[in-house]
Amino acid sequence: MHRFIQQLPKVELHLHIEGSLEPELMFELAQRNQVDIPFTSPQEVRDAYQFTNLQDFLDIYYQGANVLLHEQDFYDLTWAYLLRCKEDNVIHTEIFFDPQTHTARGVAFETVIEGISKALDQGKKELGISSQIIMCFLRHLSEEDAIKTLEQALPYKDKIIGVGLDSSEQGHPPEKFTEVFRQAHEAGFLAVAHAGEEGPAMNIRNAIDILGVHRVDHGVRCVEDKALVTELAETRMPLTVCPLSNLKLKVFEEMEEHNIVELLRQGLCVTINSDDPAYFGGYMTDNFNAVADAHPMSHEELAQFTLNAIEASFIADQEKQQMKNTVHKFLTIHG
Repeated sequence: MHRFIQQLPKVELHLHIEGSLEPELMFELAQRNQVDIPFTSPQEVRDAYQFTNLQDFLDIYYQGANVLLHEQDFYDLTWAYLLRCKEDNVIHTEIFFDPQTHTARGVAFETVIEGISKALDQGKKELGISSQIIMCFLRHLSEEDAIKTLEQALPYKDKIIGVGLDSSEQGHPPEKFTEVFRQAHEAGFLAVAHAGEEGPAMNIRNAIDILGVHRVDHGVRCVEDKALVTELAETRMPLTVCPLSNLKLKVFEEMEEHNIVELLRQGLCVTINSDDPAYFGGYMTDNFNAVADAHPMSHEELAQFTLNAIEASFIADQEKQQMKNTVHKFLTIHG
């Protein structure tokens, strides 16, 4: 099964580029940029990656981001992630970035977007991996700050497909960001939002109804509302689920308890993603393997995660069809 998963074409829709910062690169950039970090070795960083909740993780995540200062840093970060994608047979990725994490430290918006987008352009040319960029607002900050960030993004609209909402879900419900999402829709951006990870099922409803999202990031707590589960299945509203992340942040204690396979079998458009792989112990293949090891599944069911992700992606219908054909061809040969 692991061999099948390794070779299976994959599409990733929930990846925080800052969360792909491996300890080795963190050290390299800290040295290059003469930034002090509170660790003496990459192993010490890895040892610190023991979290009991989302906030524990966020504290160390923002600390790590301090080493990212120049366009080259963001390029190197993104390129390292794309090389992992190539290893895992990821054919398309839609990555998040958090501009406020960087602009608050005096790093220009342009520096961040140019570094990321140049690496993605090269990834398309040299690795054959297509991509989109989604800009996320940090929900623990004010809506005013999010609106300011949206304004900064407008000159780069050709590089950014949509907006998202991430960071601490507790105490920061979707409705806090009603106005900035209205403005984003008006400006022509697509929309996604983290909801129903550490927050209740109501956050999923409000992300859909109030923010007008096209995808829900995480969404695993939808099972608390049976009517919502039925609606999600009927509307094919995508959920970008991150299994290893959910385990690491104690959303589920064991992978056997995870509801992703049950949701797949109920007809929901669930997808597998890696979230913050440097921190949560795995990229795409690792996440697929973890789910398959805990839940006996057929090849067709595993491939359905990719087909769902293609359906949920923000690419043109013609490209979607080509990718679906690739998966079906793979299934014919390996299924």
